[in-house]
Amino acid sequence: MGNVTSNVAAKFAFFPPDPPTYDVLEEEEGRLVVPGVTADKNMDVHTLDTKAGNKVVAMFWKHPFARFTLLYSHGNAADLGQIYDYSGYGASSGKPSELNTYYDIEAVYNCLKDEYGVKQEELILYGQSVGSGPTLHLGSRLHNLRGIVLHSAILSGIRVLYPVKVTLPFDIFKNIDKIRHVSCPVLVIHGTSDEIVDWSHGKRLWELAKEKYDPLWVKGGGHCNLETYPEFIKHLRKFVNAMEKIAITKPTKQASAEPAMESKQSKCLRFGLKSRVEQPS
Repeated sequence: MGNVTSNVAAKFAFFPPDPPTYDVLEEEEGRLVVPGVTADKNMDVHTLDTKAGNKVVAMFWKHPFARFTLLYSHGNAADLGQIYDYSGYGASSGKPSELNTYYDIEAVYNCLKDEYGVKQEELILYGQSVGSGPTLHLGSRLHNLRGIVLHSAILSGIRVLYPVKVTLPFDIFKNIDKIRHVSCPVLVIHGTSDEIVDWSHGKRLWELAKEKYDPLWVKGGGHCNLETYPEFIKHLRKFVNAMEKIAITKPTKQASAEPAMESKQSKCLRFGLKSRVEQPS
């Protein structure tokens, strides 16, 4: 019964766009490009090997004056017109699953750390909808992160379908348990009229966060339209500015040994990238 329910929950969790909204090609000189998009020297295209043996596509946008790096995990019905893809989405290989999303975000984090020198205290994790799962998986394991943003997040997969009171062993994306292990400030953004993931999910996650930042409850906001409300970007900018002030005034915590994420297998493959790559729309 448990496996059946877990499989049903997984089917509700993943909807890769078909066909994918983008493609990745390798040019003669070995550089990866996204066809039909203007080249941009400030964006790198990568394929990353995960512990599951899949290759996921990731894009890194550089800004010369950026204070932080944002690691964005998209929702379940989008693909990489955004930041990085899950296994089985877009041009990434493999099949979508809860475990694979964890391997995917670990591969991206290892790339940021090893290839770009991004430190935990310079990193903000951003998870939207099902993307809150891999976000809190990584966030619960890294204890010097600058911050986390949970956008229309879920308490768990089963709780989206049924109002259960306890975490079942076969549930997926058990965010309700993992957020208790997050050490950094957490901003929760949720629409009060979310028709997919009830507002109660966001409220409970905010209640459970150790370091709560003022939440944004978007009045009348649904599941996929919060970006259209003017208070959304205003509040998000306020959060980032607050994290900048913390970075200046608050001494960095003593670094502890990071959990092993097998960066050997998650090596960032750059395919001989030079000064310019294609930027997705």
